[in-house]
Amino acid sequence: MATPSSERIRVVIADDHPLFREGISRALQSSGFIDVIEEAGNGRAALDAVRRESPEVAVLDARMPELDGISVLHAIVRDNLPTRVLFLSAFTDSSSVYRAIEEGAAGFLSKDAKRSEVVEAVRKISRGQTIVPPEVAQGLADEIRMRKERHAPLLSERERQVLDGMARGLSIPQIAKELFLGASTVKTHAQRLYEKLEVSDRAAAVAEAMRRGLLE
Repeated sequence: MATPSSERIRVVIADDHPLFREGISRALQSSGFIDVIEEAGNGRAALDAVRRESPEVAVLDARMPELDGISVLHAIVRDNLPTRVLFLSAFTDSSSVYRAIEEGAAGFLSKDAKRSEVVEAVRKISRGQTIVPPEVAQGLADEIRMRKERHAPLLSERERQVLDGMARGLSIPQIAKELFLGASTVKTHAQRLYEKLEVSDRAAAVAEAMRRGLLE
């Protein structure tokens, strides 16, 4: 059943493989509520079309001549254009998906996705939703965890104890008494803690530790 023209979704498609691009275009057009207003064979042409037509959704290949999909997305976000981006890519490794979502993509699907899944993704994305299917989401979650571990500072047990004391509002002498350490030793641990968190005082240390998930 066709959607009223006022609710129709305008889409730009970009892929450097004509047969694949035409297949996606036909699937979207046959939905009854999506208008493919322009097709492009490279990233530069895609960006020009987005700037000219301001579609609700751009369906992009991640890797294209002249400008890749990420570069097109970056320009769309940088210029505050109203178009939301769905990636259709043969490359669904976790780092590629992470980068796309980090840059502001509204969705990421494999080129192996069913045409009906692409149509539904475009519909949901046009309504403000974000689409990452389960088979892609697991890799994305693993990538997020890996990056968090990679960037998390390795605190010693003493540094964690000092940090915990700071978070509870204890002074250096109070922390020293609680840990049965000299105040100068606690100060040394605190200084190393600041260096690892890249801060210069205790308030900033607690705030940064909370941001990084080092404190409950």
